[in-house]
Amino acid sequence: MIEVRALMKRYGDTVAVDGLGFEVRPGAVTGFIGPNGSGKSTTMRMIMGLDRPDTGTARVNGRRYQELSRPLREVGALLEARTYHPGRSARNHLTALAAGNGIPRSRVDAVLATVGLTDVARKRAGGFTLGMSQRLGIAAALLGDPAVLLFDEPVNGLDPEGVRWIRTLMKSLAAEGRTVLLSSHLISEMALTADHLIVIGRGRLLADTSVGELTANGRSLEDQARPTELRGREPEGAGRSAVSGGLNARSGYRISTTSVLVWTCQSSAARLCRATLRALSENSAVPPPPRWNDEGQSP
Repeated sequence: MIEVRALMKRYGDTVAVDGLGFEVRPGAVTGFIGPNGSGKSTTMRMIMGLDRPDTGTARVNGRRYQELSRPLREVGALLEARTYHPGRSARNHLTALAAGNGIPRSRVDAVLATVGLTDVARKRAGGFTLGMSQRLGIAAALLGDPAVLLFDEPVNGLDPEGVRWIRTLMKSLAAEGRTVLLSSHLISEMALTADHLIVIGRGRLLADTSVGELTANGRSLEDQARPTELRGREPEGAGRSAVSGGLNARSGYRISTTSVLVWTCQSSAARLCRATLRALSENSAVPPPPRWNDEGQSP
């Protein structure tokens, strides 16, 4: 289990994480969603003890990362893809990690097989593609057979088959009773992978909800996986600034020429889109956009 309480982190005048709090429970894939720059990676680094929070706490199974006696056996993480010596082979990289953490060498071959790198295990990792590097990073996270796992944008660099493999792997790890925290800026991808969702913007919690709430209309996520537009009145002043800061062009946000707020997203994520827009507006002390139905039209 991961527990984050009132977490705060500043870099100079920039507030990266602002009083954030949530829990990640075992037995489910928890999607950690927010646009680029929303504080996801900073939060995960604080959970892993790589950055120190200004205030607040982040605990893994009741302890800070620094207090774990066998960290690689208790929590595994992929925060960056290329965290290995480029001259080492994939096997040697994992063997060194195992030796330094008291992990049996048999785990090296096991995780290489899990991530599909057995055939290239003796090749230098410096020649790996980004997708292969992601797989090696996942292998390192799984090496100690930990109960808690964190993955920061693991589908980066993967082809469609690799993305589907990630979905299957995440679900199988959760089915084994592990705690799985999976970050992404892609709402539609998380709607297909996660069981629960933590949504943040500008370092603040915007929503803490189950994926089931996205499918309460009875349609499957696959049936809803088509583009839709959510429209509402454009906020002014501070509200416009907050919305444009919380939703960027990469997530489908734009202001139309008729001053109508339009966010194009997958229909499977339409409810989450609406919740995010409302939360951003409420945080800016402006009226929230009107409610939408699943076809993106005002009732």
